[in-house]
Amino acid sequence: MKHMSGVILTGHGGPECLEWRDDLAVPKPLAGEVLIRVGASAVNNTDINTRVGWYSKGDGADDAAWTGEALQFPRIQGIDVCGRITKVGDGVDAARIGERVLVEPCLLEARGRVLDQPWFLGSECDGGFAEYVTVASRHAHVITSDLDDGE
Repeated sequence: MKHMSGVILTGHGGPECLEWRDDLAVPKPLAGEVLIRVGASAVNNTDINTRVGWYSKGDGADDAAWTGEALQFPRIQGIDVCGRITKVGDGVDAARIGERVLVEPCLLEARGRVLDQPWFLGSECDGGFAEYVTVASRHAHVITSDLDDGE
């Protein structure tokens, strides 16, 4: 599969800044990462606050991500993610494929590198409002529960 469906954020503002797309590239896991087929992704207040630019230091400021840097658009939001690992990058045990996981949204590692300051899923990097998402393996925690993904 080369393409997936999802919702992108095209800029700061209201719901009109959200756009459904069927032509998003399926991310490829880098070394140390896992690819997750999203089973559910909840709307967190962080997703809303990021969309409206609430984290900016001032009105009209271009620093509305958690790190104080400008948010890069388009962005796939979705800080809260549950799903199953479908692929692993180099250095990740292939036995992880098929695991049902919850993603830790405060990332200390992303895009194959350890970060100087935490990133938040769906803010500094793409999140779960799409069919697939990649995260560092250490941020994908196995869950065993009778609850389904949406619960």
